[in-house]
Amino acid sequence: QIRLMESGGGSVQSGGSLTLSCAASGFAYNDYCMGWFRQTPGKWREGVAFVNADGTSTYADSVKGRFTISRDNDNRTMSLRLNNVKPEDTAIYYCARPTSSLRRCRGSGFPVSDVGFWGQGAQVTVSS
Repeated sequence: QIRLMESGGGSVQSGGSLTLSCAASGFAYNDYCMGWFRQTPGKWREGVAFVNADGTSTYADSVKGRFTISRDNDNRTMSLRLNNVKPEDTAIYYCARPTSSLRRCRGSGFPVSDVGFWGQGAQVTVSS
């Protein structure tokens, strides 16, 4: 059974930091690029950061320079470090795996339509 389990969400003040983690199981983790998405009420779910099987990464412009994505293939985990957070970073953050096995994401990541599996989501709330 394929599972993605996020942890580490919570509340943080503007300018602070937080780390999200995703534990993967039930599939050949090393064969997939992976990603973090986020969603706020009334908005589309958007891609935030993506990491290839070799650890190289891409970011949405809104988080570039503030967020860092990483992965540990041995332990089948992925992390998202949120630094210098802003109130507009408040959202539910989702760990995601694409439907197709790709060790390297095409272009700047993969769209919502290509997501095969989602985690349950982790709430991040940033107060000003």
